[in-house]
Amino acid sequence: MFTYNIKTPTMRLITLSLLLLCVFATQAQQATVYNPNADAQAEIATALTQAKAENKHVFLQIGGNWCSWCLLFNKYAHENDTIKTAFDKNYVVVHVNYSKEQKNEKLLASLGYPQRFGFPVFVVLDAKGNRLHTQNTALLEQGHGYDTERVLGFLENWSPKALDPASYAERK
Repeated sequence: MFTYNIKTPTMRLITLSLLLLCVFATQAQQATVYNPNADAQAEIATALTQAKAENKHVFLQIGGNWCSWCLLFNKYAHENDTIKTAFDKNYVVVHVNYSKEQKNEKLLASLGYPQRFGFPVFVVLDAKGNRLHTQNTALLEQGHGYDTERVLGFLENWSPKALDPASYAERK
């Protein structure tokens, strides 16, 4: 009969190996948010075409797979139904990589150097490609995560409806 005794060197090695395998597998799944080989300019051009057709804005989430807060926001945005709905309704999302492999320096320069706020950093473009807003995400955090009220307020305040003059026309 087989017994499991973690005190033996072999079993400690097996246990440690399994634990590390689980950690690396989890990180590998999370680490696919940002593609350092992507052509960010081309992805933004595609997103602009879609945004124009759907009356949405383009939301650039700039960061890297090395950034724990970047991955945390991506997970949060997909798992929080309120935030996911706000994104689906108002934005076409593009993940722009910033890493040692690809810093997208020309693109970031054209966006007014948003990396000055750290990562992740968000840039909202209208459907014509005009930069509307750059968001320091530290202002959206609470504790070790993101504050739903703050994130939702940000998303709503920069939505196409919020910037549509017809939304503010006096009703008679």
